[in-house]
Amino acid sequence: MANEAPETIEVDDATVRCDGGGDAAMGHPTVYLNMGTKSWVECPYCDRRFILKAGASAH
Repeated sequence: MANEAPETIEVDDATVRCDGGGDAAMGHPTVYLNMGTKSWVECPYCDRRFILKAGASAH
């Protein structure tokens, strides 16, 4: 059985920024992630899943 992402966030751009959310003490280092040719990407630190909104284009 596949595990669900802890949080899914819809975005307008294929490049996203993740810091784990919350305050700095509870987050993780800031990372910039690029979806490439996919319509989603997951953060390697917190497993948040970023999904490209319908109608947005991955560049």
